Amino acid sequence: MGFWSLTGGQVAMLGIATLLIYLAIRRGFEPLLLLPIGLGAFLANLPGSGLLTPPDGQTPGGLFYYLSKGIELEIFPPLIFLGIGAMTDFGPLLSNPKTFLLGAAAQLGVFAALTAATALGFDLREAAAIGIIGGADGPTAIYLTLKLAPHLLGPIAVSAYSYMALVPLIQPPIMRALTTARERAIVMPAPQPVSRTLRVVFPLLVTLIGVLIVPPAAPLIAMLMGGNLLRESAVVDRLTNMAQNELINIVTFFLGTCVGMTMGAEVFLRWDTLKILALGIVAFGVATAGGTLFGKLLCWLTGGRVNPLIGAAGVSAVPMAARVAHNVGQESNPQNYLLMHAMGPNVAGVLGTAIAAGVLLAVLGR
Repeated sequence: MGFWSLTGGQVAMLGIATLLIYLAIRRGFEPLLLLPIGLGAFLANLPGSGLLTPPDGQTPGGLFYYLSKGIELEIFPPLIFLGIGAMTDFGPLLSNPKTFLLGAAAQLGVFAALTAATALGFDLREAAAIGIIGGADGPTAIYLTLKLAPHLLGPIAVSAYSYMALVPLIQPPIMRALTTARERAIVMPAPQPVSRTLRVVFPLLVTLIGVLIVPPAAPLIAMLMGGNLLRESAVVDRLTNMAQNELINIVTFFLGTCVGMTMGAEVFLRWDTLKILALGIVAFGVATAGGTLFGKLLCWLTGGRVNPLIGAAGVSAVPMAARVAHNVGQESNPQNYLLMHAMGPNVAGVLGTAIAAGVLLAVLGR
């Protein structure tokens, strides 16, 4: 019986897995991802299950041995990006192109965490994988970690998705500390409509420029923009609906459970895990601060026409960070409606994180 094979570490990990499931169900913390990750971690620490057993020539491998190939072969993260692209409206970004800069400014958290990770003893490849947590983009974090530091996949994925779920708690204090009540009350002009032609050309143009500049980011950029092209073409509703619903739902479940299956006690219960969790909060905090401070600069340069709160949405936790910016703005001015304005830097952050990952791969990849 498996009961007699349970170790203290596995019991502790079963408790951690149960906590993740509790946070997903009872607290609503990123349930679409924390629940599958928690389930995978729970299964990974049940001795004798054989779920990860490789084939031995006579018997087939365990179920998750094969499902995990979707992560190992880097299939799941780009497929998630296809669904994200099909669900993303780049209209707010196109109507106010200067918000591209806010998405770039928020990437400061990536490089701040990278620097801190090297100071804590991680090598450059590990530090880069940890730093990408600051981009607040789970699939990108998983993709880069698989390339640079696959042995850290479990802690980095849990850190990235846990802090994404905590964006409504992490960001507001930083945003309030760096802005004045007057700045937070700024009402921005309504976004201008964007032509359908521009919407269709945009994903092709971004793919062309992005892949030529940062070739290692091609799988993420191509799938993100490919999904968006399906949406904006308005002629393939069946494919768009498939990418927005069935595909992304199925892949999200398999991605989450397979990530959770990497959280065996022997891998997860180490000091490095605590360091990664600490670095994750630093990455999110610096990213929020970087976007907000650049928002203040744009506010000054435009004569007060940009509410600096939207800069905090430059982290690519879509659309949660945009909602947080909107809610904090309404605290100072109930008539303020920042959601669509904040979506510009929010979706720019998705592109920014993918490009940052590509740069790190180009510099550090084998």
